[in-house]
Amino acid sequence: MVGCQYGSINAWYLEQPVVLFNLPGAMRLLVVEDEPDLLAGLARALRKQGYSVDTAADGEEGLYKAQSADYDAIVLDVMLPRLDGWEVLARLRAVKVTPILMLTARDRSSDRVRGLDTGADDYLVKPFDTPELFARLRALIRRSARQPCAALEIGEVHIDTVARLVTHAGQPVTLTAREYALLEYLALHRGEVATRAVLYEHLCDENETTLSNILEVHIFNLRKKLGQDIISTRRGCGYCIE
Repeated sequence: MVGCQYGSINAWYLEQPVVLFNLPGAMRLLVVEDEPDLLAGLARALRKQGYSVDTAADGEEGLYKAQSADYDAIVLDVMLPRLDGWEVLARLRAVKVTPILMLTARDRSSDRVRGLDTGADDYLVKPFDTPELFARLRALIRRSARQPCAALEIGEVHIDTVARLVTHAGQPVTLTAREYALLEYLALHRGEVATRAVLYEHLCDENETTLSNILEVHIFNLRKKLGQDIISTRRGCGYCIE
């Protein structure tokens, strides 16, 4: 399996088959990495997995974006210009609990201990296998939402968050990337009311400007495919899966 240090992630990305959910719209991630090829390759690979991805090429930009938006997880390199990853982590932990996976080229126990003690949730040494990065991010997001299991059950609806497959009464259901992203987010936060602003924040990346009524359209389609009771509307508040 190909490791993803520097440009080799691009080769891994090009070899992968196209998956159903290959459009922007799943959980929203921030990748902070100063090596241009690796940053671009990671962003492309994660978007192909269905994530909405914002990027930053230095510590100052990364800290600003991390403080300005509510990301589902952050991939943070240690060796960054302007502010290094340690400083970004420390400042961010003073105000937010966003799951953070640290990247570093240094495989020293002291570095791993420092990162975890400063508030990192996981640690990955370069070069790494890209599927391992994906798996670690999925696990971080599930733990953050207090859903340790990769499979989510809502009545007759079954959601496989690894394969990104949905079945209803045992039958596969075809969803668009946005529909799946919306369903997964509400399922991971079951019982919590998500406002329109929160849903837009998690489902759209920084490059999207047209929102209009897309949320209502996707909720309508999910109810049509999975049953009218799958998502509840709390008027004046937002939406939830009960």
